[in-house]
Amino acid sequence: MGPTEQAAALRRALHADGTPSSDFDLNPDVRLPEGRVLRPAGVLAAFQLGATGLEVVLTKRSSRLKHHPGQIAFPGGKQDEGDADPVAAALREAWEEVGLDPASVEVLGTLPAHETVTGFIVTPVLALIHAPFTPRPEPGEVDEVFTAPFAHVTDRARFTIQSRRWRGTRRHYFTVPLGPYYIWGATARILHGLAERVDQ
Repeated sequence: MGPTEQAAALRRALHADGTPSSDFDLNPDVRLPEGRVLRPAGVLAAFQLGATGLEVVLTKRSSRLKHHPGQIAFPGGKQDEGDADPVAAALREAWEEVGLDPASVEVLGTLPAHETVTGFIVTPVLALIHAPFTPRPEPGEVDEVFTAPFAHVTDRARFTIQSRRWRGTRRHYFTVPLGPYYIWGATARILHGLAERVDQ
């Protein structure tokens, strides 16, 4: 599948069947509290043309951060008061974290929201990058910026389910490792949801 077909597949994925996801999908015994208040956030799943076709931009979070140090994530973050919506939050955060100019980004649409164990309701924003992009990692937040091939992150056969102890119980989660990068948790779950929709 070439880049044009990959872009078309991303556009079709926005209209495929799908439901909101969460970090608890693989843990049916978890009982979430009624009336919980979730904080809105947006992450940018932005694909650019690379050596293998389209490739999604990912970050390795700074090892000095208090929350999720060293984990692989999409650019993005919580919606601030000045953000019109989670899409605006994702674009702003991508500019701040990796230097991605919003003017070079075509927002295709949003995927179903994802609830995290940290109390966020995250809107994944699917996008294409149309201009040359040289990452500029924000030193306090991002250790590294890299890309993952479309063919890797949309192939459900590459995803596995693993588990670890978390807050006294065993928590299961998706992973989709890529070379030295251990992509897991919310990022892998969102990518798995995208892969399911691309397959339809």
